Amino acid sequence: MAGLAWALTVVPALAHDKVRLDGFAIDRHEVSIARFAEFTRATGRLTAAETNGGGHEWDGGWQRRKDWHFRQPFGVPGASSDLPAVHVSWHEAQDFCRWAGGRLPTRTEWTRAAYTEQLGQAGYVLGRTYPYPTGDSPSGANTNGADPWPNLAPVGATRRGVNGLYDMGANAWEWLADRDGNTALTAGGSWWYGPAQMQSTALQWKPADFYVVYIGLRCAYDL
Repeated sequence: MAGLAWALTVVPALAHDKVRLDGFAIDRHEVSIARFAEFTRATGRLTAAETNGGGHEWDGGWQRRKDWHFRQPFGVPGASSDLPAVHVSWHEAQDFCRWAGGRLPTRTEWTRAAYTEQLGQAGYVLGRTYPYPTGDSPSGANTNGADPWPNLAPVGATRRGVNGLYDMGANAWEWLADRDGNTALTAGGSWWYGPAQMQSTALQWKPADFYVVYIGLRCAYDL
């Protein structure tokens, strides 16, 4: 299938690589199951999905799925620890980033990192703002279209994007720091959606206490 060559390149589960940009740094990859598990072991934290019987999936309405949580996103034990951690609420994502020495990125930071090339890396034009985090097209991202992944892809398995970041578009929505009352902003789209949700105009507000199979996270760091 198209893109299979880069699909076979997987970053080790415990890798914690940051990209330094103008004024802040951001995780190169979405936070993996393995990385989030380090946080829960260190803090004794149980996620709401674990304590409340499972996370959620859309099926004609939001449905709770028994035993779906960040360790086994689709309820099946033994999920790859390289998959992004999902079924994580905004509050849990915020606490993870604080534990990791960072914070959730703001909308401004996230969109600058996702769409405007600041490093001048090969294949991208320094200073140019692209329509997708993967450049001029959504090719290579994990959407609901023709790609190697039926649902979540391991972190680092998709196409390298703007600023050398992975999965800023698709794979899993990502919580941002921005709040509006009881809702918080998510960015990037997911494997459930098409390319349109990868664009900067498609950010969505969701309940901050919600945990669902499509939403994960990455952290930002002050320099």
